Amino acid sequence: QVQLVESGGGLVQPGGSLRLSCAASGIAVSIYNMGWYRQAPGKRRELVADIRSGGGTKYGDSVKGRFTISRDNAKNMVYLQMNNLKPEDTGVYYCNAQFRGLEDYDYWGQGTQVTVSS
Repeated sequence: QVQLVESGGGLVQPGGSLRLSCAASGIAVSIYNMGWYRQAPGKRRELVADIRSGGGTKYGDSVKGRFTISRDNAKNMVYLQMNNLKPEDTGVYYCNAQFRGLEDYDYWGQGTQVTVSS
């Protein structure tokens, strides 16, 4: 059974930092494309950052230069370091795992709330 469990969300003031963690079980994050998505109230879910199985990374335009995605294959964990947070970063952040091959797999965590407010 595959599980993705996010942690690290919370309330932070503008300009602050948070580090989100995604603990994976049932899959090896090293062979999946792992991503962080977020959904703000009334908005569609959007890609924040992803890290491919080969190590390449991609970021949403609004977070470039402020957020960093990383992966620890030994711990089977994925992280999102978020710096200089802004109120518009508020939302539920979801961990995602995708595998594209002879069969496609797509898994989601339950999400963790991030609120940026003074």
